[in-house]
This record gives sequence, C-alpha cells and structure tokens, in this order.
Amino acid sequence: MNRYFATELPFWKFARNTLIVSCLALFPLLAIFVLRTPGFATHLLNSGPAFVRFLRQVVTNGLPVVFLLNYLSFFLFAVGVRARGRGAIPARYLLIDLLLRAVLFIALHALIYALSADWFGSFGGDPVVALRVVGPTLVRSAYFENISGVYLYATLVGALPLYLSVVQSQIAHGTGFAAQLARRVPGRGGPVTLALLLMAVSVVVLTTAAALIVRLQSVWG
Repeated sequence: MNRYFATELPFWKFARNTLIVSCLALFPLLAIFVLRTPGFATHLLNSGPAFVRFLRQVVTNGLPVVFLLNYLSFFLFAVGVRARGRGAIPARYLLIDLLLRAVLFIALHALIYALSADWFGSFGGDPVVALRVVGPTLVRSAYFENISGVYLYATLVGALPLYLSVVQSQIAHGTGFAAQLARRVPGRGGPVTLALLLMAVSVVVLTTAAALIVRLQSVWG
C-alpha cells in the first residue's frame, strides 16, 4: 500500500492509483445495487435513455465523489506513514478524515445536484429542488437504499488503510486511544476491529449531518 500511495509520488501517479482503486470499489457495488433493486436491471437493459441517464449519474456524480474522498484518505494515509518514523501516527488524522469526509460528501452532492439541474434538467431543472433533496437522499444512503449508498461505501476503501495504519501505529507505540481500546478487544483482531468500528463511525457522522440538514429544512420551510 505504501508503494502506491506515498507523498513522494508525482501527483498524476497518486491520482491514477486513487482512480483505479476507486473504480474497483465502485463498480462491484454498483452491480450489487442494480441486481438487488427489483426490476432495475431489466429497466436499464430495455430502455436506452434510462441507461444513458444512469451512466451519466455515475460518471458526473458517483465517480468524482468517490475519487475525491478516497484521494483525501489516501493522502492522509501517505502523510501519516511518512510521520510514523517520529512516533505514533496522531489521532488527528482520523478526526480530519471523519469531519472532511462528511462535509465533502454532502457539499459535493449539493454542488453536483445543482449543476445537474442546470445542465441536464434533472430535478425538474430547478437547482433549489435539487438542493432540497440532498439531505433526505443522504440520510437513506447508509442503508444502501439509493445510489448514493453505493458512493458512500465505495469511499470507505480509502478510509480503511488510513484508520488501520493509525490504530496499528498507536498500538505499536503503546500510546493513544487506539492502544487503550485494543486492550479491551479479545484476540488478535483488535486493529482490524477498531478500524472497522471507525469506518462505521464515519457513516454515522455523515448520516447524522444529513439528518440535521433535513431537520433544519423542516424548520426553515
């Protein structure tokens, strides 16, 4: 992993590697989503315009969101690995990722939805309508009930190496919250378990933020 995501790599190589990993995470999840949604696969195969709209949504919304969030996590991973020689990787890398992940996921969806309304006539061609559906859509994404759920879970592929590297580093140095929590996890799967729990926390943070947006929309009308 260090070989493909290092601060010493040229930007284009780092971006290329991020794009490849993002596609490998995105497309299998897309296939699962299409196959588990009743009648969706048949509809796409039998309707050319529907397939074009679906493909456009993935290319203009899904891929940019997944790429940018994975780039963020891989960059933090690379910076953390470089700092590892000076001691345990600080927990602030996790906090930065958790917060920026939620902010960027919501902000990028809002921007792309508004642009899609303006450029492609989506959401009735009304950017205001597009913005109003962002919150409700993202609240349900954690349950894999819409295509944004595909994008959400595809972004976690970048979070896993970051979270795991921070947890393993703190355990190895015996400092930080990860070292303390690892002592409470039975067996040798402590680092992986903690990393997965942190990934779940990131989903909860995003869902809570989206729910807050929905709440504010209902208050402000």
